[in-house]
Amino acid sequence: MKTSKILILLAVVSISISSCDPKVFEAIMNGEVPVSNTPLSNEEVIKGLKEALSVGSQSAVGKTGKANGFLNDPLIRIPFPEEAKKVKDAAISVGLKNDVEKFEATLNKAAEQASAEAYQVFVQAVTGMTIQDGFNILKGDSVAATNFLKQKTTQELTNKFRPIVQKAVDNTQLTSYWTPLVNAYNLSNIFSGGNDVNPDLTGYVTTKALEGLFFYVAMEEQKIRKDPAARVTAILQRVFGYYGG
Repeated sequence: MKTSKILILLAVVSISISSCDPKVFEAIMNGEVPVSNTPLSNEEVIKGLKEALSVGSQSAVGKTGKANGFLNDPLIRIPFPEEAKKVKDAAISVGLKNDVEKFEATLNKAAEQASAEAYQVFVQAVTGMTIQDGFNILKGDSVAATNFLKQKTTQELTNKFRPIVQKAVDNTQLTSYWTPLVNAYNLSNIFSGGNDVNPDLTGYVTTKALEGLFFYVAMEEQKIRKDPAARVTAILQRVFGYYGG
């Protein structure tokens, strides 16, 4: 009877080994990965998610806050305001194409300067996450943490970010390009009967800058969830490895 039990046990082990990924089995045998994971604590979940958002924010700022981070990136490049397209067309039609290009460049430079100063604002915003929020995010889709951050902090970030953008706008003398274009267009409306244009440039750049930052935060979150190599700290490896594999 004892011999039969041993044979049955060996058969089960043999089947389990044969169905296991050879690399995974080899890693287990070498002691490189545990055979099973212990459950995550609430503290680990929250710490891991905050770490992921911190890493994602830092990466986003690194990409967007550098010279030409917005201007040379087609994914987040800030275009001439859509609501002022008539201004752009009118300016180009009277030979101001170079001024339009300079203006678009200053929009992006303003976003870059603001983004370079945004990391601490982002980090400080990662607060108030409950235990339930943490587990919902961890088990959510590939951008659940980014969406949570966006929903909870966009207004606060906008309020904090806008003065930074305003400062960047002032530093880049953005209005020196914008004001003449708008004034020339609005002057022509006296004769054409068109509507004047006066978009809020600080608000426009602030919104676009935040969109660019969140875009890359989301990209980083997706990498952390899918690619073990992107889990650059022990807590990221522990938390996302437990659920993400």
